[in-house]
Order: sequence, then structure tokens, then C-alpha cells
Amino acid sequence: QLLESGGGSAQAGGGLRLSCKVSGYHYNTRCMGWFRQGPGNEREGVATIDPDGTVDYLDSVKGRFTISKDNNGNLVLQMNNLQIEDSGKYYCAASMPGHIAPITSRDIEYWGRGTQVTVSS
Repeated sequence: QLLESGGGSAQAGGGLRLSCKVSGYHYNTRCMGWFRQGPGNEREGVATIDPDGTVDYLDSVKGRFTISKDNNGNLVLQMNNLQIEDSGKYYCAASMPGHIAPITSRDIEYWGRGTQVTVSS
């Protein structure tokens, strides 16, 4: 089970921290990531982390977002210097076994329900 928290509203230039509570022993063998979907847009991968810790980011968030796992194995996305175009619903995701970054929506086996992020000027 994947359960997101930490979404909300922020002003452009501000920051938010998303967390995904991960329940289930098998997630540590899968590529985990954060995806987002804005109105009228396809769901896109924002940041991913492989079981060995290798990370990958969408070009537009490099240098601003950081993906990590905490000591409990939960997935975290630290978002700094937020821009209006970062707005959308953010989903925690786990890939099918054997996939490594970069991953797309088609590689995902488990999705969280999502948490809304709204950035205003």
C-alpha cells in the first residue's frame, strides 16, 4: 500500500515536502517514484529511485527536487523553488519487478491515491 501526504498550497519560490508511507516488504526491490498529472496533461514521471539508490529526475525539476527514502523505507520528495507549472496531483508509485530508472507510467504496478500540489504566484 502507498499513502501520500504533504501536499497543499505554496507560493512560487516556496517549498513543500511530500511523503509516501510504504507498507509491504516487497517495495525495497522495486524502483519507486513520484509522478504528477496536471489538468489536461498526461501523467509524467518527476523523480525515481532504484533499489540501489540511483536517482533520476525530470529535466524541469533537476536542482529543485530531491527524492529519497527515510529510515523507515518511506519515500520522500523535497520540492524547493516551486514554480506554477509544478502544480498538479502527485502520485507515489512502485514499478513492476525488474524495472530500473527511468520508468514511465506503463512500468508502474502500484499507485498511491495522490496528493494535490498547487503553486500560485
